[in-house]
Amino acid sequence: MEHARFVPRGLMLAAALAACSAQGADDNTRLRTRALAATCAQCHGTEGRAVPGEALVRLAGLPQEYILAQLMAFRNGQRSATIMHQITKGYSQEQLETLATFFASQR
Repeated sequence: MEHARFVPRGLMLAAALAACSAQGADDNTRLRTRALAATCAQCHGTEGRAVPGEALVRLAGLPQEYILAQLMAFRNGQRSATIMHQITKGYSQEQLETLATFFASQR
């Protein structure tokens, strides 16, 4: 019965590896999201916190639905812009949703 004491350890190791794998996936998702959001920083500030008094919109903390609606309006030409209509066409629907969710979560 010597092998019986190794079973719980093996299960614990498997659980720990699964947790690390899930953590790694979460970390990768967070990194991808932050990298995607960083592409907006030049105009909208780091994490969507535009400089107060500047002409550009602060995205941080706006409702997710509003941000996504504006991104879609830029993409389909319903909202005029100098460059946003071109930028939004370069992103997938999923990426635009990710950006809207990210900026909405910023305070």
